[in-house]
Amino acid sequence: MGERRPLLSTLLACCVAVAATVPRLLWPRQANAAFLAELESAPLPPAHNTVELTALVQADLTAPTAIVAEGVRTLRSTPLTMATFLVRHPSATFLVDPAICAGVHERVLPELPFPVPLLVAPEQPVHGLSELLAANELTGADIDFVLPTHLHWDHVAGLYELPGWVPIRVPDIEYRWAMGGSHAPIGVARGPLRGRVFDLYDLDGPPVLTFARSHDLFGDGSVLLVDLAGHTPGSVGVLLAVDDGSRVLLAGDAVWSTLQVELLREKAPMPGELFDDDRDAAFETVHRLHALPAEIELIPGHDRAAVTARTAH
Repeated sequence: MGERRPLLSTLLACCVAVAATVPRLLWPRQANAAFLAELESAPLPPAHNTVELTALVQADLTAPTAIVAEGVRTLRSTPLTMATFLVRHPSATFLVDPAICAGVHERVLPELPFPVPLLVAPEQPVHGLSELLAANELTGADIDFVLPTHLHWDHVAGLYELPGWVPIRVPDIEYRWAMGGSHAPIGVARGPLRGRVFDLYDLDGPPVLTFARSHDLFGDGSVLLVDLAGHTPGSVGVLLAVDDGSRVLLAGDAVWSTLQVELLREKAPMPGELFDDDRDAAFETVHRLHALPAEIELIPGHDRAAVTARTAH
């Protein structure tokens, strides 16, 4: 608990974010037309293998659409979800974003500084990772490694239900941001990460599509990690060559909804100012997602419609 961010600074950050949100409802941040015009799409390397992709929906929640996509003037809410993605490659079975553990309200949320748990708690019921792996005839021992898009609590809490030897593959910059310093960043719960095996990597590969850097995880083009920095310093997207012939980009929290990408809008200051580490870089990433070729299937990690479309595949 000593690593938790001090209460006063968290409350101050919340007040500043709320104050900034009101004018942005009327005057949202405008797209950077010059940056968008300069974006070029680099070639997508051929895939010499494919993967099987299954979304495992663990919990639901909703948020006002006006804060999910800044400047959308509506009283409606947007359905969101928390999910893990099961990926089967010929050489490995792994999880992208091992999101939620059973009992997450008691085991993980208390690590977050007040009032953050009130803002982010999922609805009941919550389906633990072990439960959903069992439904797919797997146990934690069948998972070769996990691949978080970033290290916020709701993308790693499921580690509590995996063996301690299962490695976490994450960029070096993300590890240092989340685990360095006396206080965890506001969206990070270090409990699920403490004592784990980390397999650190860098995005050392060439541009792919609209993204400046990449990393070919297996060297066969089937799983490409691309730079989505902004939400956190080491946020990545996982670009998959799926066995149904599609190319799918798991985008983590670079955006919460495809609506942001369609309208070219960032999250409203509340909660974006709390959870986006670099708002300018995060908004540039929204532009990069907006400029993707139409054949790329984009799945933001919390977009309920986009995620559930992959549960039956």
